[in-house]
Amino acid sequence: MSTSTTPDTGSDLLVVRDLTKHFPIRKGLLQRQVGAVQAVDDVTFSVRRGETLSLVGESGCGKTTTGRMITRLIEPTGGQVLLDGRDITHLSAGKLRPLRRDVQMIFQDPYGSLNPRHTVGTIVGTPYRLQKIATPNGVKRAVQDTLELVGLSPEHYNRYPHEFSGGQRQRIGIARALALKPKLIVADEPVSALDVSIQAQVINLLEDLQSELGLTYVMIAHDLSVVRHVSDRVAVMYLGKVVELTDRDALYERPMHPYTIALLSAVPIPDTKRRTDRDQIRLTGDVPSPVNPPPGCRFSTRCWKAQEVCRTDVPPLVDLTPGHQVACHFPENVDAVTTTVV
Repeated sequence: MSTSTTPDTGSDLLVVRDLTKHFPIRKGLLQRQVGAVQAVDDVTFSVRRGETLSLVGESGCGKTTTGRMITRLIEPTGGQVLLDGRDITHLSAGKLRPLRRDVQMIFQDPYGSLNPRHTVGTIVGTPYRLQKIATPNGVKRAVQDTLELVGLSPEHYNRYPHEFSGGQRQRIGIARALALKPKLIVADEPVSALDVSIQAQVINLLEDLQSELGLTYVMIAHDLSVVRHVSDRVAVMYLGKVVELTDRDALYERPMHPYTIALLSAVPIPDTKRRTDRDQIRLTGDVPSPVNPPPGCRFSTRCWKAQEVCRTDVPPLVDLTPGHQVACHFPENVDAVTTTVV
């Protein structure tokens, strides 16, 4: 077994090292800090140019917080974020403005992320005006071209968000993110608020845009069926930590962390014959509080394989096979791999 290594910044567009976010808890008249919500703890991964890395896990595991730190919508407590080799972890607001051309975010709620008082032309055209980008045929033509790119009509330029369906609103949000031709897009559950019949259309649109424009995605999701369709690699998070990171096929065919196995066992299977051949793992107990996470492995309070070492020693995220990182003292599906986890 080899220990995980620092990503090669030369071949990666995004490198995240030991990223941490603790939200302070304050009480009393003087607002003294009495604790902290440990939303994200020592998260490390990299994203290669042109690939899709998905962050998956239960609600509250730190996926969205990680995405917002990558885009610098919130300030990290610790760690490092490198974009194209440049450290953007603690850039000031003034220095962040040019960065917005390279990093954009697609938000989960297509209803709440668009200003209802602004027209589509104003919403999608604002990035051009804020960044003072000159366009060959004017901002209006650039916006209309972007609307066409995401499957909307140029005639929608003067309409308001309330005149569109949820799927169309999400396309407007995608058009806004694409306006500046970014290198990296963080998509925070981009289809979870949409009707099932519309989800496939939006996912296919994102894939087409990636092929056409050479985009790199960090996809935040909880629907493992969607993740399997769009991802190149997948990072599984639990209570603020990455517990497994590998390519898509290895994760679905040979999951090693007990939490990943439990997640995959809960994915609905429409074929009743296949469904009867699989045992669903039901985890007992509740997710521990991020204010006071358990010592050792954070999954130990719900894991059927937990032993004493799991409750005292934090398992490191290590390579059990090339490119397959797992943070577990007693991983599954490693018959052909000789490991000694300390």
